[in-house]
Amino acid sequence: MLKGVDPLLTPELLMHLCAMGHGEWVAVVDANFTADFLSQGRIPVVRLPGHSLERVSQAVLSVTPLAEDVPQPAAFMKVCNSADGHRTAAQQAVVDLVVAQGVGAERVEAVERYAFYEKIKGASLIVQSGEVTAYGNAMYCKAVILP
Repeated sequence: MLKGVDPLLTPELLMHLCAMGHGEWVAVVDANFTADFLSQGRIPVVRLPGHSLERVSQAVLSVTPLAEDVPQPAAFMKVCNSADGHRTAAQQAVVDLVVAQGVGAERVEAVERYAFYEKIKGASLIVQSGEVTAYGNAMYCKAVILP
């Protein structure tokens, strides 16, 4: 056990987050996401069933600051055929977490579904949550961590 570390962060997840360099992306996806298919065995998939997108994102962001040198260091999958600005409760929770880190809401990108699938292929890690809300998928770009 480690002191001060979110208990949701398993040793396996911490290992993968620690191995990521600045500018690399971690995806936090919902329970229905095709993580294994899209990872093609090249991207590690860590599963945290039974936990929401918000809760898993909160744990990941507790040890992974968002990049400041990337225009939009956070993204979520946009609901197909939705009006601009529409967000599900899970997506709004992602925006709220990012804002709580001191990053403006305008730096969270809503990415069209198929473009999100393409974007995730460049991720270094996929964390599959137990989120059951449709479109409960997000990505975060890791910042440089200085001593």
